[in-house]
Amino acid sequence: MESPAPLSVTHTGSEATLREGVRDSLPVVISYLPVAFAFGLNATRLGFSPLESLFFSCIIYAGASQFVITAMLAAGSSLWVAALTVMAMDVRHVLYGPSLRTRIHQTLNKKKTAVWAFGLTDEVFAAATAKLVRDNRRWTENWMLGIAFCSWFSWVLGTLIGAYSGNGLLEGYPAVEAALGFMLPALFMSFLLASFQRKQSLSVAASLAGALSGVTLFSIPAAILAGIVCGCLTALVEHLRKEADNAH
Repeated sequence: MESPAPLSVTHTGSEATLREGVRDSLPVVISYLPVAFAFGLNATRLGFSPLESLFFSCIIYAGASQFVITAMLAAGSSLWVAALTVMAMDVRHVLYGPSLRTRIHQTLNKKKTAVWAFGLTDEVFAAATAKLVRDNRRWTENWMLGIAFCSWFSWVLGTLIGAYSGNGLLEGYPAVEAALGFMLPALFMSFLLASFQRKQSLSVAASLAGALSGVTLFSIPAAILAGIVCGCLTALVEHLRKEADNAH
């Protein structure tokens, strides 16, 4: 297999710094705070303590998967079933590191790489890819540390605020509590609608059909796994069909 052609990068200034990484993390931080707040609030309402909610965000740091694992554990699922379900949902993250590495043409520091690789979420990966492709300044690990750490910290901070709000701080504000109770369903509905807008309607429909069959015939954990498997298989079949059409 031939190695990918190196990117053409024009250096018009100094290398990107840690401070620039912090600055470039602001769009991610702004998007993470409300969702993390909703997770912390939801986790405490499911019976988890604020400390346990914070632990999920510090260690797992997996966005929507944290909503799933807390809901499954609260519903009585075993830890192993919940863990395997979340691993299946997040298997795409295994590809992010190799994808970035093909675009990075410098020696990496193993300690720094281990740190920012932990924070390689969807949004951080997208920002790093954009930086490598179009920015005139050279991508650096210091810049990566800045954006990865600030994104992670904002997620943890949002969880902390939400966990303690759900633990009683909002009891005197019933209108706010009612609005926050609507936030989570609305959030996932927006994800679903966005999927249809991305021309993935067939895969989404297959996922919904698999999930519906799973929850009808078996249980919620089975529904989640069935939805993931059906959606992935449908996307794979679509891809193979398009390749076959292009070959002809």
